[in-house]
Amino acid sequence: MNWGEFFAMNGYALYVWGSYGMALLIFIIEIILVRHRKKLAVQQLRLLRDAGKEE
Repeated sequence: MNWGEFFAMNGYALYVWGSYGMALLIFIIEIILVRHRKKLAVQQLRLLRDAGKEE
């Protein structure tokens, strides 16, 4: 078996590699969204902390 046969996967290459690609894309998007939500949560906590100091 050579590399060409491995990547062709007996005609199922588009499905297999497409599935891996979609999974990777979803993982990357999830990581970006989690970081963004964390940033927003930290900003909200800082605003609440600062609002509490003013009173």
